[in-house]
Amino acid sequence: MSYTLEIQDISDVTHDVKRIRLPKPDGYQFTPGQATEVAIDRDGWREEKRPFTFTSINSDPWLEFIIKVYPDHDGVTEQIGALGKGDALIIDDPWGAINYKGEGTFLAGGAGVTPFISILRDLHNKGEIGNNRLVFSNKTEQDIILREEFERMLGDQFVNVITEQQPSDDLMFLNGHIDKDFLATHIKDVNQAFYVCGPEPFNNSIMDALKQLGADPDSLVFEK
Repeated sequence: MSYTLEIQDISDVTHDVKRIRLPKPDGYQFTPGQATEVAIDRDGWREEKRPFTFTSINSDPWLEFIIKVYPDHDGVTEQIGALGKGDALIIDDPWGAINYKGEGTFLAGGAGVTPFISILRDLHNKGEIGNNRLVFSNKTEQDIILREEFERMLGDQFVNVITEQQPSDDLMFLNGHIDKDFLATHIKDVNQAFYVCGPEPFNNSIMDALKQLGADPDSLVFEK
């Protein structure tokens, strides 16, 4: 089923990431981590559907998406970057394989963090963050999505890895890449759930490294 929903609010999260909030249809529910197909309600764009992850939680009175825009791609995200309050999006029913399966380590690359936002918000809202940890890779500090919120929710269980800039002098910032050596150094226990989301090369390299380090393939949660 499809729903045409008028944008209630749209704002900047970072220099190239937007937050969009839509009214939630009666009875619309999703599992934190799930996504839906989204299209723009404009001539020429209604059939151009793209998958985006919900970043709100079910108790919110809205549906929220946090979307990285690519102004030079001449596509859907470029168009989304130019939308404003009162424009409309078309969304379908929820789907997706990323959902919470117990305490573990979340490994995110850039906008790949979006499925984890709803999961971690939901856990925080329930008082169930526990020992969950987020390791978040970005090119620069300015690219970090929801940095302050993650710091509030996770404290020192939020670790940033910066790949193309010398990070500030902060114990929560590490320089380099999330690779096998990094994981061997910073993951003390492979007997846990691992949630992996980012660009495909990021996902493949991390999952291969985790398997080589002894992680159970069944403990790896990712979008298939």
